[in-house]
Amino acid sequence: MAHALALAARGLGRTWPNPAVGCVITRKGRIIGCGWTQPGGRPHAERRALDQAGDARGATAYVTLEPCAHHGHTPPCAGALIAAGVARVVTALTDPDPRVSGKGHAMLRAAGIAVTENILAEQATRLNAGFLKRVTQGLPFVTLKLATTLDGRIATASGESRWITGPQARRYVHGLRLTHDAVMVGSGTARADDPDLTARDIGATHQPVRILLDRTLSHSPESRLGLTAQQHPVWVLHSPDALPQAQAAWSATGARLLPCPLAHGHLDLTAALKILAAQGITRILSEGGGTVAAALIAAGLVDDLIHLTAGRLIGADGTAALGPLALPRLADAPAFRLIAQQSLGPDTLTQWSRP
Repeated sequence: MAHALALAARGLGRTWPNPAVGCVITRKGRIIGCGWTQPGGRPHAERRALDQAGDARGATAYVTLEPCAHHGHTPPCAGALIAAGVARVVTALTDPDPRVSGKGHAMLRAAGIAVTENILAEQATRLNAGFLKRVTQGLPFVTLKLATTLDGRIATASGESRWITGPQARRYVHGLRLTHDAVMVGSGTARADDPDLTARDIGATHQPVRILLDRTLSHSPESRLGLTAQQHPVWVLHSPDALPQAQAAWSATGARLLPCPLAHGHLDLTAALKILAAQGITRILSEGGGTVAAALIAAGLVDDLIHLTAGRLIGADGTAALGPLALPRLADAPAFRLIAQQSLGPDTLTQWSRP
């Protein structure tokens, strides 16, 4: 199952709206077939593993998620395992999708196949947290990335921010983008940095959707995002009453415009994430800026926090990584638990998860 989970991870950022699933087929202790969900969500992992195995009669299939039992764009994987004559299926998780949810396991058992469930369930839940959250809550999994100095600053008083962290940390972030379906920034960061938001210099064969939160469509369509929208997708969430000429200018770039309701004069971030989930997005990497980061945290929408810390000091006149949270008491401060830590050249990476 551990091998199946490692295979499944290869699909992160590429299989949405489908889950990233891995499958390993063994016979007499020997692996005879393996596969993972392919880009776009199909073929499914089980189909790939069965095709590689050729003859899977009497074999055991290890699958990171309950095999599907419904006819979608492809026939059900539970049926494919039955037709292949496997003797046993071991799964990590039950699929919460109402079209499956226990039906795949039941279908296998009805065919006389031995089924073992909940093997490495915690690891599988972590891997497919985006898919699971989208299905059960209608929201994507959100990772907030912060790259700061030791004193929590992201730019000098003059606005200079390139580069606070070193090349190893930046390379890590490019890889992180590839494991998410989308990368998101606010209009303030977009205007200040004119970011590209693609994964570069690591041999990427695909790119995440680039999401811009821009209530008034104030960011220029002549920006890097606008000029590259034909090559890699750009989605812009904006107020329904954004100026028609601004909407027309952004539409002309090839960007996809998604009207979003407002809350207290700003884009309603919960509504925005629900809109994105409805479009199939399961995992979002939020890269800025401080206003969006604070709003996501205050709304309880951040699931993971990646903090890259450089051994520099800027001081109180620099730009803070987070906007105001208006906390009346320390007890009200949002809390995260440390789940990983490592060095990236001169910088330190810590990964935190919401309890």
